[in-house]
This record gives sequence, C-alpha cells and structure tokens, in this order.
Amino acid sequence: MQQARHLLKTVFGHDSFRPGQEEIVASVLAGEDVLAIMPTGGGKSLCYQLPALCKEGVTLVVSPLVALMNDQVAQLRQSGVEAGALTSNNDAAENERVFSALDNDSLKLLYMAPERIATSPGLLNRLKINMLAVDEAHCVSQWGHDFRPDYLEIGRLREALGGVQIAAFTATADEETRSEIISKLFAAEPRQFLRGFDRPNLFLAFEPKNNPKRQISEFVAARAEQSGIIYCSSRRKTEDMAEHLRGRGVNALAYHAGMDAAQRHINQARFSQEDAVVMAATIAFGMGVDKPDVRFVVHADLPKTMESYYQEIGRAGRDGLPADTLCLYGVEDIKLRRRQIDEGEAPEARKRADHQRFNALLTLAEAALCRRQTLLGYFDEIALPCGHCDLCKNPRQLFDASEAAQKALSAMLRTGQIYGLEHLVSVLVGEETSRITEQRHNLLPTFGVGTEFDKSQWRSIFRQLYAAGYANVTIAQGSWQVCEKARPVLRGEMKLDLRFPEKQAERKRSSARTAPIELSDAGDQELLKALKTCRTDFAQSQNVPAYVIFPDRTLIEMAQSRPGTMAGLMQINGVGAKKLERYGNAFLRVISNH
Repeated sequence: MQQARHLLKTVFGHDSFRPGQEEIVASVLAGEDVLAIMPTGGGKSLCYQLPALCKEGVTLVVSPLVALMNDQVAQLRQSGVEAGALTSNNDAAENERVFSALDNDSLKLLYMAPERIATSPGLLNRLKINMLAVDEAHCVSQWGHDFRPDYLEIGRLREALGGVQIAAFTATADEETRSEIISKLFAAEPRQFLRGFDRPNLFLAFEPKNNPKRQISEFVAARAEQSGIIYCSSRRKTEDMAEHLRGRGVNALAYHAGMDAAQRHINQARFSQEDAVVMAATIAFGMGVDKPDVRFVVHADLPKTMESYYQEIGRAGRDGLPADTLCLYGVEDIKLRRRQIDEGEAPEARKRADHQRFNALLTLAEAALCRRQTLLGYFDEIALPCGHCDLCKNPRQLFDASEAAQKALSAMLRTGQIYGLEHLVSVLVGEETSRITEQRHNLLPTFGVGTEFDKSQWRSIFRQLYAAGYANVTIAQGSWQVCEKARPVLRGEMKLDLRFPEKQAERKRSSARTAPIELSDAGDQELLKALKTCRTDFAQSQNVPAYVIFPDRTLIEMAQSRPGTMAGLMQINGVGAKKLERYGNAFLRVISNH
C-alpha cells in the first residue's frame, strides 16, 4: 500500500483516501475478486485506477457509455497516466495512439464497451491483461433498468483470459441485483464491500405538481450561475422545458435520444465544459454524466423506481459539496408508471416486484417524516432524522383521515366510479359546475360534505389514497374507483392515518432554498470566478470537460488558501505532479493578480 499512497498524492493529488476506498484498493492489490457497492461520488473509479498503476500489464475497464469512457481517459491523461479507449467514435489518429501504447507496453488502462469486447477476442488474447474492472456492474442484471445484454459475456471473457482477477463496481444494487451480479460475473464468491447509500450533502425534497414549469423556473432562478439537470419523462418535454427556461434567461439545453447525434454531442460538450449550464434531459442523459459540480437535480416527473430516483439524484454533488434535489409528482405520473409496468412484457412475478419498487417511491413522495430515513430504509439502512430534507425543515403532521377517506370513497361510489379527480373534488367542496348539475350530483348526500378542506387539500387526500392502494384510476378514462382494500375503511372498521394536507397558500417552499454559497468572502468569490474562467479557457482549447482540468473543490481551496508558490499549490487537494507542471504557473498568475 505504500506505493499506492505515494501515487494517490503524486498522480491524483489527494492526501488521503475517501471513506471505504483504502480497504477496497488493498483488497484489489492483494489479488482478490471484489464487488463494491459505493454511492455515486464515492470515488469508485480510483479503486481500480490506482491498483492498475501498481500492477504490471493492462487493466481492461468495461464501461457502458462512450462519453463516460472518454471523460475518464481525459482525466487520467491530464494526470499523466497512459490510458485509452477503443470506441466507435475514435478517429484513426486516436486508434493509432492506443495501439502504439499497447505495443510498447506503456498503456495502463484500456476502456472498452461490452459490445466492442465481444467482437475483439483476438486483440484481448494478445494483451497482458492483469485485471477486469467492470464499471456500472448492475447493467448485468436482466431485469434492471440499465440492462446491457453484452454484460453477460464478461463472465465468459474472464474464463477466456485464464480466470483473470475481476473487480466490479456500482452505486445501485439491491440484494437481488447483487446476487445476479455475482452469479453472472464471478467464478466464486467475491469479497464484497457494501458502503452506505447515504449522500449527506444532498438536500432531498418532493412537491406535488402545481404548475410544474413555474415551480421549476422558481427553483432554477434561486440557483443562478449553477449547473443542474432537469429530468423529464418525454423527449418533447425536454425541448419545451429548455425553451421555457431560455425564455427566462437561463442557459438551458435539451438532451434526448431522438436528437440529431451531432447536436446531442454539442450539448453534452457544452454542459461538460461550461459553467452554469442547465440540461433538460430524458434518462438517456444518465450514466455518462461524470460532471462533479452539478449543483441540483430536478425531476419534472416521477421516476420509475426508488433505484432510478436514487441513481439520478446521485448525479448532483459528486464533488461532496452541497447540492439540491427536487422531485415533482402528480396523479398522472402514478398512472403512467403503473401502466408502463402493466403493459410491459415482463413475467407476472417481475411485474409484481416492479410495482413494489414503484410503491416504495410513492411512499417516499408521500412521507410525513424524514425523507432520508425513508430512502435509506428502503436500502436496509437505519438512520436518524437528517435535518437536511424538506420534511425535517418543515415537518408534516399525520391526522386521523378515516372520515375524510370515507367521504372521498363515497363520492367515487355514488357517482358511479366513472368520473375524474376534479369532478369528485368539486362534489365534495359543493361546487355547482355545469356538469355536476347536469348529472344531478348536487343532489347526492356527498355533495358539499367536504368543506373543511379546500380543493388542493382534497387532491392531496385522493393522491394519498391512490398511492396507498385504496383507490384505482383507470388508464383509458381516468375514472376513480374504490379498491377492495378500502372496504374496511368505508365500513368504519379500520382507522386510516394520512399526511395532513396543507393549503396551497400556506405551503412553505423549503425546497426552493438557495444552495449554500461556497465562499463567504466577496474577494474569494471574485477570485473563484477568475479561476473558473482560466479553467474554461484550458478546457475549451483542449476540448475536454472543465472538471478534467480541476474540479470546483480544488478551485475553491485555491481561492481560500491563495498559495503563492508551486510548492504551496501542490498542497491543494486535486493537484498532482503532472497537473502542477501543466497548469501551475497559469493558476498562480490568476491568484497573484487578485
């Protein structure tokens, strides 16, 4: 480990390991097969990159996305490490560079997609491969949302290479997925490292939809000059959201799989190289996001599962600095996700499991107590109230909702279970719309019996009943129907507690807070801005992401400590020997000018 610690500082510029890294690196260096589950931003890449530098030969890294491979190769080369990727995007010069480094035994890490590996047996057999490092190992799970069929070939590749050591890494894997990874990739039980799932720097928040474009605009406006991602459920929504934000002065771009490939590449490059870019995207903008200074992630629509939600918010705050998350949700989201499960081609057992995973996310959305406790509880972790989520900042109260539920369920039954939410809410609050009077629903016993709540409060009660399985909404007409589970509530045989529905006007927007300012001193802020400009100039001239030069955390430390010499700059976290040689004088000049 002495060599590893030396390289940690001289190559990567870190004085110490992050929590959990050192024991994994030691296990890999000892030749053990490893499966490591670490939170996004926990430093998984270092756990195989550092051992690769200590070993003779080439470490083959299996990675699912070209953008992710290119970013990691760029980062390694900036640090003076000979690394390369063989991808479909390579030009002849880049391929020549990689093959030349392989021929003279100088290449330490070779990145390839599983599909490329499956078609390159001759190349791999003649290389001195010392280890297989599998990034995003959950892609081997056939029922996971990121399943990649060619990941199933990795186990056979390991055998073809003579049982070479394998180290697999992922941020998201429940017990079922972990078992599948082990059975598909490893010959025997690997050494497992299960780091905690908590990301304490992330502020967690959910809000019911109430004019989503306005909600998101206000959220983004409170975070001016920050980079963020807004996940939308459709391609069209990404375009509409980006256009909406641009109309309000936000540097917003769209990203989805249906875009022209060249434009998609340009937008991704701008997001990586520029500061304060907001990307409205589908989940196609997913695992390839390696930008560490994403300061917020917004879900304009409810994700598919708890795992999807966790993985997607994990793209914020990978540098460990504070970051915000906001998830909007409504009844239409719930209908869409349940329909997608029901109409899918998975076996019935898998559909039941998928419904359970989605219901877990609904539980998080409608939680009354600490979000982080609910989220970590899903991953079998016990946590105290975090004090760092919207519910801890603005606690919700539970109330005996038995009578309110009876009124809502009765409204469904007495109107024939063929009407939508707004009609039922109008019945309960006694609103004589033309449709209500036409259908004579103003004469029903349930008409006007719910005046203790306003319409937004009743929508919350209906949404909670739906999320908990007491009511169903038909896919075609959106009609609300009573589920069998609700019969004991209707008959008064069962008490039902729900979250007390706040009035819209009284709801505190705790999620719309501005993320903490990184530097309190105005002079330091000006210096940080100048350092970022210097970084951007280098990134654009080399056509690499800005964080590949230096991440925000490193620039913040420069602005705070203001080193005046190369030796002082070398003490900054993230400044290795090669980066000091390349950029030291330029950044010292910026510091001296301030």
